[in-house]
Amino acid sequence: MSVPRPDPEQPAANKAHLHAATLKRLEQSSGRLAANAIARMDETLPWYRAMPPENRSWIGLVAQAGIAAFTEWFRHPETPQAISTDVFGTAPRELTRAITLRQTVEMVRTTIEVMETAIEEVAAPGDESVLREALLVYAREIAFATAQVYAQAAEARGAWDARLESLVVNAVLSGEADEGAVSRASALGWSSPEHVCVVLGTAPTATAS
Repeated sequence: MSVPRPDPEQPAANKAHLHAATLKRLEQSSGRLAANAIARMDETLPWYRAMPPENRSWIGLVAQAGIAAFTEWFRHPETPQAISTDVFGTAPRELTRAITLRQTVEMVRTTIEVMETAIEEVAAPGDESVLREALLVYAREIAFATAQVYAQAAEARGAWDARLESLVVNAVLSGEADEGAVSRASALGWSSPEHVCVVLGTAPTATAS
């Protein structure tokens, strides 16, 4: 009679089952976690309270997307995730102008802190350390994603500003400085003095004495 051998895959199966239970509880808690994060921002971040309702609404969507992205990342930790797109893709590009990098970091930190305080409640029994370690890794990844989003926004603004400057200068040189040129100059943050003097010519070459 053959003796049944223990299944070497059993520990892995149990581990996967625990993760599945935690994943399900995380999915069920995502809406509440997002609401708690928004409430914490309203309580602790003065700049958030002072923002117009539309911007606060976008921030709420970003917080929800961040928690949803963590859930998906926890589901497939071995799969590369486009975190910057998953989290910040829900908000318009103009949000990077309305919210500074420092404020975005505070928003992300607040959301992560709310999620961290809920680990004991969300994680399945025995899975607390697994979820905590996953959240720490995700926090690092989303920090890099935040920096990437603002770096790309700065590059885009720089290219657009250079384009506006070129159009304004071209309008002045061609004598076609109309309201459009004035509007572009205003978008660049240039002031509107009453008198403007434009000097054209070749700069003299410095000669050694």
